[in-house]
Amino acid sequence: MEHRVIDDPQVVQKKMIAVRQLGKLIGVVPTMGALHEGHLSLVRQAKRDTDFVVVTIFVNPTQFAPHEDFDQYPRTLERDLELLQELDVDLIFTPTNETMYPAGYDTQVEVIELAKRFEGASRPTHYRGVTTVVLKLLNITLADVAFFGQKDYQQCCVIKKMATDLNLPVIITVCPTVREPNGLAMSSRNRYLAPEERTQVLVLSQSLTMAQELIDNGERATVKICRKMRELIETSPLAKIDYIAIVDSVTLEELTEIPACRKNHSSGDISRAVALLAVRFGSTRLIDNAMLI
Repeated sequence: MEHRVIDDPQVVQKKMIAVRQLGKLIGVVPTMGALHEGHLSLVRQAKRDTDFVVVTIFVNPTQFAPHEDFDQYPRTLERDLELLQELDVDLIFTPTNETMYPAGYDTQVEVIELAKRFEGASRPTHYRGVTTVVLKLLNITLADVAFFGQKDYQQCCVIKKMATDLNLPVIITVCPTVREPNGLAMSSRNRYLAPEERTQVLVLSQSLTMAQELIDNGERATVKICRKMRELIETSPLAKIDYIAIVDSVTLEELTEIPACRKNHSSGDISRAVALLAVRFGSTRLIDNAMLI
């Protein structure tokens, strides 16, 4: 396995040029490590859809604000490598801060409108760091297909927009959110939760389920659906809501009512409603979402 773990971007890129010359389809799964079943589901999808799978493990400092949890973010490289060995991943890229952002590095990549709201409003520099590092990872791995999880819905939209606007020769594949048996969306940050918090966070997935039930029963006004979601989440004494919104799944613009599905002419994607939320429990900030039908 050790020969498959490389930390030098130039070595990885040279290897990927050779892989591409063999006519193999390259898939990449970008991660920050602390792998869980959500990440592993992306790897399995990549193995089904492509010929050569690269997993990147890099806790990217540029997407953390100074007051956020960069230093505390879980780092479990040894365990991560064991999990990826079990899945027979072809290559694991584990760069350092110094190799990704060497002395004199002075370039950033930014999506403007899609990154302004919700996560972008709460974490103003976050998506600039995300798009910059993802573009670098795509260039280093020469990926044909990149795999991301729907749990980070806005991030997926931002990355797809970057790929479209910059004419990147890569397909962005968004895979379903993987949940724990109790409905909690899997996240590396879930390990921060205290036992009492872990019980109370279940209101997040419950509120998303309730939103769909309200629509199934004929409710179309998003302000009423969001109000019901807020009321349910606020039954948890530890919950501090950052935002709850129902938005267009392509543009992320807030909706006043649940629309019928339609094709977005600018992107070609099917436009529908998606519920987004971010809630803090103690020091842990969790996000979740659900496509609404």
